[in-house]
Amino acid sequence: QLTMSLNSSTLLNEEKSQGPKRTSECLESLELQTPSSFQDNPLQQLQLASQEVLEKAKKSGRSKCPQCSSSRMFYCYTCFVPVETVPTKEIPTVKLPLKIDIIKHPNETDGKSTAVHAKLLAPDDVTIYKYPCIPEYKEKRHEIALVFPGPNSVSVKDIAFHLQKYTKKGVCDKDDDCCREPLLKQAKIEPKQEEENLNECISNNKGEGTRLKKIIFIDSTWNQTNKIITDERLQGLLQIELKTRKTCFWRHQKGKPDTYLSTIEAVYYFLVDYHQEILKENYKGQYDNLLFFFSFMYTLIKNAKCCAGKE
Repeated sequence: QLTMSLNSSTLLNEEKSQGPKRTSECLESLELQTPSSFQDNPLQQLQLASQEVLEKAKKSGRSKCPQCSSSRMFYCYTCFVPVETVPTKEIPTVKLPLKIDIIKHPNETDGKSTAVHAKLLAPDDVTIYKYPCIPEYKEKRHEIALVFPGPNSVSVKDIAFHLQKYTKKGVCDKDDDCCREPLLKQAKIEPKQEEENLNECISNNKGEGTRLKKIIFIDSTWNQTNKIITDERLQGLLQIELKTRKTCFWRHQKGKPDTYLSTIEAVYYFLVDYHQEILKENYKGQYDNLLFFFSFMYTLIKNAKCCAGKE
């Protein structure tokens, strides 16, 4: 999925319609509330590092970015670093099983984007690009996939099978007909025997399941995605869709299915599925800290709305 995002400094501004007195009362009551106050919090079961550092930063208010000196809450969304009141050593670091590229729409508001969470929490494995400045992926498309819903998208468990087709065919030259159509469209006209051969090849080589080396996400509102998804540099990439997860994002776009996730949710849920379906390992919370900021903000906003009588 994509993201809408989040400006930490305006987390509670949506409640200002209740008046300054009501807002003050809400903020005071928030000090007494914890995530366990909400039995319906779907993020409660996450195995997270202590969020005490975020609680302290919330109480002290906005702070300076150590790089650009801008006033921010929790982190700087332009420099991708925590602010002065949030020591880097107190922020968890997550090691990912593959590299992640996030392509951000130029009109996506920096302060609203959850993509920065991924960069803050997995700095060695995540790169954020601002469109149209993105890499050329064509020569590596046998080891890269794009998370984006569509008629040709496949589930995470089918990644190995479809990437194997790319490897078998080899990477096309620019003038080859196969580069002009998405992979899955080609797959529909392949003879049954070829699919049987591919299945046999995959079953005989356990290493093929981990061939995926990089996954791409688009960070944008849904109405802005067309320009990026139709870019020729992304054509022919295997597309993955996360169909079984529901968003908790507080800025979910009206009229869109609740399976359309924010960027950080999409990254997290993809990795959980990848860990179980492709790596074939039991999931024990290895990537839960990717939602370190997201879960804290979710609770903060939910508490504020509840106090204001909106829920």
